[in-house]
Amino acid sequence: MNNFVKQSLAGLRVLLVLTVLTGVLYPAAVWAVSRVPGLHGNAEAVGTTLVGVDREGDRWFHTRPSAATLPASGGSNKGELNPDYDQVIAERRTEIARREGVAEDQVPQDAVTASASGLDPHISPAYAALQVPRVARATGLPEEEVRELVAENTSTGFTETVNVTALNRALER
Repeated sequence: MNNFVKQSLAGLRVLLVLTVLTGVLYPAAVWAVSRVPGLHGNAEAVGTTLVGVDREGDRWFHTRPSAATLPASGGSNKGELNPDYDQVIAERRTEIARREGVAEDQVPQDAVTASASGLDPHISPAYAALQVPRVARATGLPEEEVRELVAENTSTGFTETVNVTALNRALER
C-alpha cells in the first residue's frame, strides 16, 4: 500500500472512533446521568450571582418575571402590539401593586416586563425600593437596614442595577 492510502485509512479510523465517542457514547452517558433520581430538581446556582433565582415568599426580593414557564431559559415572541402581551403586563402590574401595597402607576416597568432569558439577576433600584417595606415586615428587619443591603448590592455600570440573587443571599446572612 502506498503512503497516501495508509494515511487515509488511519484518518478514517480516527474519524470513526471520535464519532462514536463524541457522537454516541458521550451523549448517551450524559442522558443516562440526567435520568438518575435526585440529581436534578429545584436546583439553585450556587456560588454565582450571575443567574437570577426568584424565591417564593414575602421575605425575599423578587426578580423580573420570566417568559419561561419552567426553571429554564426562554423568551417570548409577544410584542407591544400584541393584545395578549398588554393583558399579561396589566395582570402583572395589578398583582405586583397588590403584593407591594401600592398604586398600579407606582410599579416600575422592569417589574412587569420579562427578561429575555428569564435568568437575569438584575432589577432597577426603583423596583428594589418598592419591595423594601414588604421584605422588612416579613423579615423583621428595620427598613433602613434593608435599604442598606439594597445599596450594598447596587452596581453602577451602563445603568444602575440591583443584583437580586446577591441581595437575597445577604438577607440570608
